[in-house]
Amino acid sequence: MTQDRILSHSELLQLKRWNTPTVYNGWEQITKQNRTGGFTNLEETNDYMPQMGPMVGYAMTVVIQPGSPEPQKNNPDAWHEYREYLASIPSPKIVVVQDLDKPGVIGSFWGEVNANICKTLGCVGTITDGAIRDLDEMNNAGFKALARRLCVGHAYSHPIRWGCEVNVFGNKVKHGQLIHADKHGFLIIPEEDQPDLLDASIFMDTNECNTLITAAREAQGLTTDQALKSIHNAALKFGSESENKFRRKGEW
Repeated sequence: MTQDRILSHSELLQLKRWNTPTVYNGWEQITKQNRTGGFTNLEETNDYMPQMGPMVGYAMTVVIQPGSPEPQKNNPDAWHEYREYLASIPSPKIVVVQDLDKPGVIGSFWGEVNANICKTLGCVGTITDGAIRDLDEMNNAGFKALARRLCVGHAYSHPIRWGCEVNVFGNKVKHGQLIHADKHGFLIIPEEDQPDLLDASIFMDTNECNTLITAAREAQGLTTDQALKSIHNAALKFGSESENKFRRKGEW
């Protein structure tokens, strides 16, 4: 990707205020992509820092294989070159890691040292289909992690290649793609959908609150027939408001 980004820093901060399902609700209204893809739906992710809330950033991709000592022998300068890559674009950035030892777990790419270094280089967190360790210390560094599991050692953990397409949790991720992630999983946002994403997400959340959620709360204590009628009318209003906003006839 180029240095010219579609979203401002302010817009990224505002997107971070919403959880990933809310951002998905907005995204599905504006995208021409398949609504069943682009997010974690094939494999389970674990958010080991849910108290940090959502993270938003641009993907920095790397492939590892902690179970093999060969890559480190083949390129002893890999760590330095990889860190130069991490520093090559502005923050916020999310390090997306594909572990070639999968489905096994031999060692962790992440721990206290790597988290602090990457935080200094403008990375806000990681999504890895491998493991992490030093959980308390990573929390202390303020570095968020979605991972498959925890483990004790790092084994021969080493960057093999970076800036390439990776496959994590059943999703292909390319360098520079915008990602929104939290305890529910992550969403990869295509460039063409970014300009309207914040507005669509806010609209969908407001529309839910003004119609279906309010109707459901207010229907408590009514008779069953009254409650069903109220919720039905709210659903019609919800659909009408969304259709008028996004002009997607026949979707509701």
